[in-house]
Amino acid sequence: MHRVVIAALVAVLLFPVAAVADWPVFRGDALMSGSGTAKLPDQLEVKWEFDPKTKDGGIEGAPAIVGGVAFVASLDKHLYAIDLATGKEKWKAKLGAMKASPAVKDGRVFVGTLDAVFHCVSATDGKPVWKFETEGEITAGANFHGTNVLFGCHDSNMYCLDKDGKKVWTAKVEGPINAAAAVVGDTTFATGCSDGVLRAFDAKTGKELGALELGGETVTTAAIAGDRVYQSMISNSVVGGNVKDLKKQWTFAPAARQQPFYSSAAVADGIVVAGSRDKRLYAIEADTGKQKWSFAAAGQIDASPVVVNGRVYVGSCDDDGFFYALDLKTGKELQKLKLDAAVTGSVAVGPDCLLVGTDRGTVFCLGKK
Repeated sequence: MHRVVIAALVAVLLFPVAAVADWPVFRGDALMSGSGTAKLPDQLEVKWEFDPKTKDGGIEGAPAIVGGVAFVASLDKHLYAIDLATGKEKWKAKLGAMKASPAVKDGRVFVGTLDAVFHCVSATDGKPVWKFETEGEITAGANFHGTNVLFGCHDSNMYCLDKDGKKVWTAKVEGPINAAAAVVGDTTFATGCSDGVLRAFDAKTGKELGALELGGETVTTAAIAGDRVYQSMISNSVVGGNVKDLKKQWTFAPAARQQPFYSSAAVADGIVVAGSRDKRLYAIEADTGKQKWSFAAAGQIDASPVVVNGRVYVGSCDDDGFFYALDLKTGKELQKLKLDAAVTGSVAVGPDCLLVGTDRGTVFCLGKK
């Protein structure tokens, strides 16, 4: 039953994803690993700030970065294209309130809105290419399989559309889909928030290939590294599993003050990192599920961390808007910056900088001035 999954993993192990300067999807790559490469300084500085000065703003997803342009979806109903070098607006398109992270491929930007519409616009000028209507709000970022685009919806469907916006297939799960879908070869994954399982689907046909029992509810994006998958849970835990046989291998839960994990995990160098509403960031051994360290932040951590060159970067939901750089191996705080508001937006990694949005709707570019 799992031959397709195994074949896909063999392809990934033999031909790993190349490191690139772009960050085209929510967690940076098709595997949703949350890890990247960048030439970052030891101490980050604010290179620029982008403030659209609109009401009802707020950024909950991660920007996408492709070809020197950052694409940012905002709750103020606009999708923004920002010059990565200068922080100047290139264009904006009014699509509808957005929590989802935009995704970019072949000169097009793809993003869903809270009013149940999935949009494809030109990356050059933001003009509409096509749109696709669903039956529920869309908070999940998109991913790609070949020229097709994949995204989950609160109507409990995973959608696969072709490059012209025509439906190729849909797959049903239990409960709203909040998470972006990891793609490994010809296999993709999805879970509904009340499903309790991570389902594997044939990315070509939508046929279900099997399911990994999670043992709880989740709204986060699964991260894949090698033959392992890692899922943080709103049922106060993080799960590690094997995507070859779709079996759970371990469950991690904090020893005390257990709270939900709304932060998607990042995985790099054999370490899984995820933030919790108990105001802590946890590092877990990828093989064993044992805790390596935890770090106490000033507020809840709903944003998804990233790992770059042995450092972890994440913001917290405190009013001061603190943003942290930590050592991946030890959890030691290396830097703390104060932004302008709580950080629920996740980090995107550029070639020499990081981008992160705040609840005020400001985008910060962090690197070397």
